[in-house]
Amino acid sequence: MAAVKSLQPRLISSFLGNRSIRSTQPLIHLFRFELGGRRHVSMQLSRTFSGLTDLLFNRRNEDEVIDGKRKRLRPGNVSPRRPVPDHIIKPPYVDSLKAPGISSGLEVHDKKGIECMRASGKLAARVREYAGTLVKPGVTTDEIDEAVHNMIIENGAYPSPLGYGDFPKSVCTSVNECICHGIPDSRPLEDGDIINIDVTVYLNGYHGDTSATFFCGNVDDKAKKLVEVTKESLDRAISICGPGVEYKKIGKIIHDLADKHKYGVVRHFVGHGVGSVFHADPVVLHFRNNETGRMVLNQTFTIEPMLTIGSRNPVMWDDNWTVVTEDASLSAQFEHTILITKDGAEILTNC
Repeated sequence: MAAVKSLQPRLISSFLGNRSIRSTQPLIHLFRFELGGRRHVSMQLSRTFSGLTDLLFNRRNEDEVIDGKRKRLRPGNVSPRRPVPDHIIKPPYVDSLKAPGISSGLEVHDKKGIECMRASGKLAARVREYAGTLVKPGVTTDEIDEAVHNMIIENGAYPSPLGYGDFPKSVCTSVNECICHGIPDSRPLEDGDIINIDVTVYLNGYHGDTSATFFCGNVDDKAKKLVEVTKESLDRAISICGPGVEYKKIGKIIHDLADKHKYGVVRHFVGHGVGSVFHADPVVLHFRNNETGRMVLNQTFTIEPMLTIGSRNPVMWDDNWTVVTEDASLSAQFEHTILITKDGAEILTNC
């Protein structure tokens, strides 16, 4: 999952967060990274980040039609948390109600660790692709969550988002203007929707993290182009990775492509190290930056760009998870976990 950067020079993981605004409710699932190397777990959501919710969502605009076609996204009912059998090994954070934040230090693996990462990445990719086959008009995101949950535990793994902080589901489903961390619920998918499905599995003590944006029914050319360019931005970023490469080159290549197509690059959420812990160093920025740091042989991390047709600024719902564009413009995302090899980068989350 991604990390976030605030309106000020601060970053947060996609499953962690940045807060420069005030909230009366805790945001235990986000971490903040500060440019210059300082970091801490952010426990409160700033209202500068989410204070527009009432204006943009809860009140007069709840039935607003966007682009003359679709209504602004609204939350449905969330079903109870699904059980996990006792024999499934769970990450240490489960049931603590505390998100662990970002772990200092790179995830650099020995031979055994690399094989475990390949196994968790392969399973995550299989689950992601299976979930994509379920995307049809009339299917609810809760039904997708149920199918993902069952497939993960049937393969002896744990769905990493479940119980991360207070996240109540096994997968993130982000529809249309939802940038990330959408909670699966009772809303049926509609013809023309786009949906990002973000899957992370915990298998044999290692996390595999991936996402893709899928088309639901007949999607218009504007949405298709956004999705295609977002996927291309990820592919281009991976292509330049290798030992000794500066992390900041990832942000430049993504931002350059987005600019070419006049898309926004979401800055509040970033990629991250992943392995035996869900979120670790490095923090991977998807926009132009001057941060220091170079890739290391045998490390693993995610790249997960989020591009928008309109505003790149996020608004968080009252559930303290769901993040949408402030103008309800479409957002798309793709994510892979990669391993740095002597020849470049190996995508661990390919089928």
